Amino acid sequence: MSFSFQQLRYFVAVAEIGSISGAARELFSSQSTITEAIKSLESDLGVTLVQRHARGMALTHRGHTFLRHAQRILAEVSHARSAFTAGRQRITGTLNLGVTSLVAGYALPELLARYRRAFPATAVSVYEDSPEYLEHFLLGGELDVALLFLSAIGEPSAFNSEVIQRYPFRLWVPFGHRLAEEGRVQRARLVDEHYVLLNLDEIQASTEALWRDMRQTPRIAYRTTSVEAVRSLVATGAGVSVLPDLMYRPWSLEGDRIGVAELIDALPPVAVGVVSRRGTRLSAAAAAFVEMALEKTSAGPG
Repeated sequence: MSFSFQQLRYFVAVAEIGSISGAARELFSSQSTITEAIKSLESDLGVTLVQRHARGMALTHRGHTFLRHAQRILAEVSHARSAFTAGRQRITGTLNLGVTSLVAGYALPELLARYRRAFPATAVSVYEDSPEYLEHFLLGGELDVALLFLSAIGEPSAFNSEVIQRYPFRLWVPFGHRLAEEGRVQRARLVDEHYVLLNLDEIQASTEALWRDMRQTPRIAYRTTSVEAVRSLVATGAGVSVLPDLMYRPWSLEGDRIGVAELIDALPPVAVGVVSRRGTRLSAAAAAFVEMALEKTSAGPG
């Protein structure tokens, strides 16, 4: 294989932004240059990564699989460029890190793996709990930093927070559903659908904003605290759901396809961020973790 770093950058940008035109604006390049780069990448890999249609583009199953590899490669290149920062390998001590369950499952693993490779002399302890308890532990000094949805912070004035990545909400539907065929959907259309609600505080508060100013609310057919249950229920036609892209995968555990559609009157994106107690000087181990977490903003999500 002979694909280039630039081709990977173009492909990841198209996949994350959702359009070639948007990627071209983001990267200050031409649409034709990006299109040719992706075609060349597909030819080199021998697979189709992107399906083009009248409303734009969508990743194929192979495209989603390759996206994770491409993001990891770009992240590693970014890390390699900064790996020789003075003193990085000399950092020792303990990092006490808090995470919520959603962040632990989707945003933490790759970041934590990179941190452990970069700072092998540090000891890392990870604590998973609700946002309320994580705030309590941060204020009490039992945690150095926490990764969580910033909208879940109850007392934002007590903390320093930095955004790692923002994730837009989209409508999840069974593959081939008429709403997916439309591409962009008014939220009022969801009132006639069975709805699968992810019953977690971090997400529930955001999705409830969909119905706050509407006379009718959707028929909530299922409530669950499991993302995989939502994925399976939607994929098998039990209902639809609105969730951030952090959790989206095009396949359920059983191998059924999940389609997506944009919401015309969309929710604000959710932000995953790194949080520490205001007025506290971070240890070298914690400061290094924050620095590495913020590198993901330019390297792309893991």
